[in-house]
Amino acid sequence: MTATGPALRELITAPHPDLAPLPPAVSHDAGVRELRGVPYADVEGGRPLELDLWLPPADPTGPCPLVLFVHGGAWRRGRRDDMGMRTRPWAPGPFARLAAAGSAVACVDYRLSGEAAFPAPADDLRTALRWLTLRSAELGIDTGRTVVWGESAGGHLASLLALTHVDPPLIGAVIWYGPSDLTTARGGFGPEDATTPEALMLGAAPAAAPERARAASPLLQVSTGAPPFLLVHGDADTMVDCSHSESLAAALESAGSPVELWRVPGADHGWHGAADSQVTEIFARSLAFARRLQT
Repeated sequence: MTATGPALRELITAPHPDLAPLPPAVSHDAGVRELRGVPYADVEGGRPLELDLWLPPADPTGPCPLVLFVHGGAWRRGRRDDMGMRTRPWAPGPFARLAAAGSAVACVDYRLSGEAAFPAPADDLRTALRWLTLRSAELGIDTGRTVVWGESAGGHLASLLALTHVDPPLIGAVIWYGPSDLTTARGGFGPEDATTPEALMLGAAPAAAPERARAASPLLQVSTGAPPFLLVHGDADTMVDCSHSESLAAALESAGSPVELWRVPGADHGWHGAADSQVTEIFARSLAFARRLQT
């Protein structure tokens, strides 16, 4: 007689992220807890996508709001736990500081341009939000109070998510020096060049794939009802021209959406050239903006 039960392939396969047990939390100062390397999506033929989750001290009054952090790296590289070169020496780090202030923080992987072309990275962020919502009761978070925060290429993806995601809608966006327009020459970027990070992300030169370039341009996704934005950009940025944030701010204002634009004098990309006190102020103001929306 042949035994019945799950097939061997099912037995040896890791549990689906929707059902997999959560890893144990690591405790940090001030009651902050961290869950590292939590799978949120299985990608056919690719690596599992993971997130790190920073949780504030337990609050008996109910679930805490969420910051969804999107890392930079020209869509080509980068690490989910990196907010940029100027915050790397901080102790405690930026995510622990956000959690200590009362917001959970999900730092998410997304597929890079060497793995898949747009819209894959944007789709991955949507999948992460779906997973976080599905597991929200276990995690003690409220994804209905999500602010997305991104820097550089992550700022581009965070802007797109804030402007296009509807279930649940995001309540705000903090964008540090993010590209907003892939269709127009700005600074050193030209849409005809097939070798730029933007082209590698799209899978073609933006000028050769105009519809995809438009869909990937936050500037062209602005509409009435967009959530509040805080746009912070160095006015000496040599990698992503400050006009990206200026144009996005103007479009949001024209659409009637709340927007704050902060040009940081003398700062290059990644806050290179800014004083330590300026970087601390940028973070503090960004944190205050997110918390004001969440409380």
